[in-house]
Amino acid sequence: NHERWMICVSNMARARMCTEETFKWAMQRKIFGTKLVEQAVIREKLAQMFSALETVTALQYEVTHTMNLKGTQSPVLGGRIALLKYSVTRACHLVADNAVQILGGRGVTRTGMGRIVEAFHRTYKIPSVYGGSEEIMADLAVRMAVKAFPPEARL
Repeated sequence: NHERWMICVSNMARARMCTEETFKWAMQRKIFGTKLVEQAVIREKLAQMFSALETVTALQYEVTHTMNLKGTQSPVLGGRIALLKYSVTRACHLVADNAVQILGGRGVTRTGMGRIVEAFHRTYKIPSVYGGSEEIMADLAVRMAVKAFPPEARL
């Protein structure tokens, strides 16, 4: 559990840094005489990034709080951390994709203003395999929910 939690925390820090760089770029880059952020499609991509990060951060805080109260090996945490890891890796995919779209060519350049975005885009997928792939994490979360489901519950 602790290994998966640490993967999530470090990936989220990197995703936030990538988002921050993307936002700075959108605020300073001018196209057709206006800032890039003044384009509705760019604001929508940024909103997707912000929303994904804030949603996963809230789940991360809840899981961290539960870990502090019940311990890192608590049986109630297995499914929650699996769901957190799945959510983090999906959010990182969205952040990486949108960041490269917003930065354009700079988002795939290893040096200069796009280096942080390029590095994140190149490496964000690697931690999704550590501690269990996305499909395994999703399956574990659902199996834990099925296991905890009361047999007498009906519609």
